[in-house]
Amino acid sequence: MSKASGRPKRARGRTAAGLSHVDARGDVRMVDVSGKPVSMREAVASGRIRISQAALALIRSGAIRKGDPLQSARLAGIMAAKRTSELIPLCHPLPLTHADVSLTPERDGYAIEARVRTAAQTGVEMEALTAVAVAALTVYDMVKAVDKEMVIDGITLVKKIKRARARSVSRGRL
Repeated sequence: MSKASGRPKRARGRTAAGLSHVDARGDVRMVDVSGKPVSMREAVASGRIRISQAALALIRSGAIRKGDPLQSARLAGIMAAKRTSELIPLCHPLPLTHADVSLTPERDGYAIEARVRTAAQTGVEMEALTAVAVAALTVYDMVKAVDKEMVIDGITLVKKIKRARARSVSRGRL
């Protein structure tokens, strides 16, 4: 173990196997994407929250005292997508062009899906995952007074898409 860093010593020249956020010495770092071209990126993530039948009846009848947890969750998820780089230390701040969160009723709760887009040098997977997680946590927070046994699970990346950026063509003169 290195006395200076408190980390196990690595063999000379070895890198952390395939981890882009770790350098050859094992130190975390932000990935340099400056050499990558800007492209259209999209990510979709999903998850779910399981809720008791009594709490679901209150949600669906509009009787939750804090207000509508579904609309609050949608808004919180969108806001979370926009602020992901403030929550996750090595995420790049990205100019989002679209973020949407939907909550679909299920027999025992809600399926949550987030879709996030950008034109950037890196993807928006973390933004989509964060949107789902925060939307679920918002429902939990708003409903916890009537259901102490809710379960958030299955948060996963469904798909990510990368398309070459379309070039804008200027026609005519200004």
